[in-house]
Amino acid sequence: MSHSSSIRHFLLLPLADTRQLQLLHFCLLLGISLAALLGNGLIISAIACGHHLHTPMFFFLFNLALSDLGMICTTVPKAMHNSLWDTRNISYKGCAAQLFFFLFFISAEYFLLTVMCYDRYVSICKPLHYRTLLGSRACAHMAAAAWASGFLNAFMHTANTFSLPLCHGNALGQFFCDVPQIFKLTCSKSYLREVGLLVVTGSFSLCGFVFIVFSYVQIFRAVLRIPSEQGRHKAFSTCLPHLAVLSLFLSTVMFSYLKPPSMSSPSLDLALSVLYSVVPPALNPLIYSLRNQELKAAVRRLMTGWF
Repeated sequence: MSHSSSIRHFLLLPLADTRQLQLLHFCLLLGISLAALLGNGLIISAIACGHHLHTPMFFFLFNLALSDLGMICTTVPKAMHNSLWDTRNISYKGCAAQLFFFLFFISAEYFLLTVMCYDRYVSICKPLHYRTLLGSRACAHMAAAAWASGFLNAFMHTANTFSLPLCHGNALGQFFCDVPQIFKLTCSKSYLREVGLLVVTGSFSLCGFVFIVFSYVQIFRAVLRIPSEQGRHKAFSTCLPHLAVLSLFLSTVMFSYLKPPSMSSPSLDLALSVLYSVVPPALNPLIYSLRNQELKAAVRRLMTGWF
């Protein structure tokens, strides 16, 4: 039996068994990460430089792009390093840091998507009160609350997870450090405290999910009452990118964490983890820029000024 006090490093799940596939995965991860860095970097720069984009919707999109950058920079570089150098090691402290930052950015992303849902709800269902309900101070407070909630959630889970005694080796069934995989290494009955913490976190997440569903029901009802087809199209065009990003994020996270144990397998867990931790940061900029003409024009002007 090896205990947490004697563990100096963890072994991450390799993305492939053969050297050729490892190098292929390195190239794929490199391409995805560069696309995420470029796309989110362009959105951040365009919103920061475009004064006409200093509105609540783009302010929250700016914060979402920051969380996307943080999420992909937390997990992908280590996976690329391990694939390139054919290793599985991550230090104990490095694993704790990776878990904290991953939970921080993914929690902040969820809370930011919830706040963005409120922004769309007020914009479509209460347009006359939009400037009152979503003034600059209110937006700053909501964004700060999203980041603070992500920090608190990450701190509690990381501190609690790494205080548990580990009795089942140091091999993780994931390509990055994640709470469920560390759970599998803990001693029997020692994880009950973390399960209680997960229940509390899950309750808050469920409240956010119920709010999102309720908001979109109200949004669609309001849009369908708009008399002109052009007005309905404009309203849908502001909601569909957020709904697409939200659906991709929630469906993969919920299926990954809530699927029954009988469906669990290393290959499925790996594919799902890539879908919710690597793919969204790369796709989100594309989804938003395709449907938003103002953002596309701002990015085009920014790139024209650079080149």
